[in-house]
Amino acid sequence: MSPPTTPLADALARGPLVLDGGLSNQLVAQGCDLSDELWSARLLADAPEQIEAAHTAYVRAGARVLITASYQATFEGFARRGMGPERAAVLLRRSVELARRAAARAEREVWVAASVGPYGAMLADGSEYRGRYGLTVAELERFHRPRIEALAAAGPDVLALETVPDTDEARALLRAVRGCGVPVWLSYSVSGTGTRAGQPLSEAFAVAADDDQVVAVGVNCCEPADADRAVEVAARVTGKPVVVYPNSGEGWDAQARDWRGRATFDATRLGAWRSAGARLIGGCCRVGPERIAELAALVEAEGAAGAEGAEG
Repeated sequence: MSPPTTPLADALARGPLVLDGGLSNQLVAQGCDLSDELWSARLLADAPEQIEAAHTAYVRAGARVLITASYQATFEGFARRGMGPERAAVLLRRSVELARRAAARAEREVWVAASVGPYGAMLADGSEYRGRYGLTVAELERFHRPRIEALAAAGPDVLALETVPDTDEARALLRAVRGCGVPVWLSYSVSGTGTRAGQPLSEAFAVAADDDQVVAVGVNCCEPADADRAVEVAARVTGKPVVVYPNSGEGWDAQARDWRGRATFDATRLGAWRSAGARLIGGCCRVGPERIAELAALVEAEGAAGAEGAEG
């Protein structure tokens, strides 16, 4: 199926767009304390200038798509901090506005993707990496719809339905976005050859194959090697552009509260991802501006080589 005709879809048809990297690791690098259930979403209220600065760091690195600080921002999460629905809606809208302000500093067009994280992100107990919360698809749809409506009203270029752990939540999200008037991408968090909940990737990607609102399908917040396998499956099953933004490859030690292991994210994976169908390419946790700058440089070099070949 061909992707729908939207400004973003048209941009993807002209070549790949580089996404930003991990927002949280950049905020930590700026000296922010994220030891809170709201994580980076707390800064929407307490230090919005830090979020804008983090977005700006990725713009300077060459990112063409900025993902907002709304991954863990929910009406329920803000309510636990004593913030009513009106205040929560203001903060959700602010997440898009902060990314827009940073995007305006770029010399060329930069797109804004409003992050819609999974239900488990609101629970702040790691269940976004397991899925299967004991809720029905209808219950998950009811949870997601108010936040989606608030974010869509802020006018992002696309909604990033990201770090989705299983097909039930994917179905709920795709139902919740109907009628919002904004295109979406659907991005699973995967492990090996399946979703975090264990469904085969071909089954997971098929959920979005016939949905005209979906401009890209893929994976994020996973091992780079797992992303390698998933890109090909997503393209083959859906026929849509693929979005891919894995983690650095390091592992989080919850007991020691520190990252362990070796980073395996390598910008030179770009060629294989592009060949397999990836058109939105970036990084997630622990992938900072330096790695995004490497990706951007490779995309620029490939574009220049292509232009020279066309002229010749």
